[in-house]
Amino acid sequence: MFGLPKSTEFNKRIPKQKFYENIAVTPALKRFFVDQIKNIYWRNKIAASTLNLASGTDVTEIEVFEVRLNQQMLDVNVLRQIDKEIPYHILFLLLYEDKCQTWIGYKEAAASGNSAFKVNRYYHTDWLPMEEIPVKLEGLSIDKVYENFVRQVAGEQLQSKPTESIKESVERAEQLQQINKQIEILQAKIRKEKQLNKQVQMNAELKKLKKELEVL
Repeated sequence: MFGLPKSTEFNKRIPKQKFYENIAVTPALKRFFVDQIKNIYWRNKIAASTLNLASGTDVTEIEVFEVRLNQQMLDVNVLRQIDKEIPYHILFLLLYEDKCQTWIGYKEAAASGNSAFKVNRYYHTDWLPMEEIPVKLEGLSIDKVYENFVRQVAGEQLQSKPTESIKESVERAEQLQQINKQIEILQAKIRKEKQLNKQVQMNAELKKLKKELEVL
């Protein structure tokens, strides 16, 4: 898969019940697992022990999970639940009929320091034939391989500046998203506002937000 060496192959089926039985999940989330997923396979393990790569500082292993679907959609909360239960970084490959879609979350250690992880946001490709998925193994360390996976899957969703770390790129993308959302809300308010003085005030605020975008 993705041209990964045979040394990384794991090929173990994981019962989907593992992620919702005996675990406190909502009935809706359990239903997503039951209705949307056919099978889950742990296909590859990318680590210093399986490849000639330097150990990572932030990333110890990257698992490749193949999720076969009953329909061409999967609720993102399913991926969050799997990521919550697996204490490693995961590259997801969703399969439906002859198309696939790759997902990856920017996953980092939680502030609690108890080996838990949190996923800030997910990035994904379009639905594509397997041979067109833009993911390949690049990097000399596990950290760098993970960073490249995130950037490859995110594509234009994650713009980066020279020398910017993956953490900095993700944080800046979050800021951009929040500001764009504020701009959309403010523009809608301006269109509805009848009083000229309030329009002027909101337009000044809008101009300020657009300048923040330019800086970012």
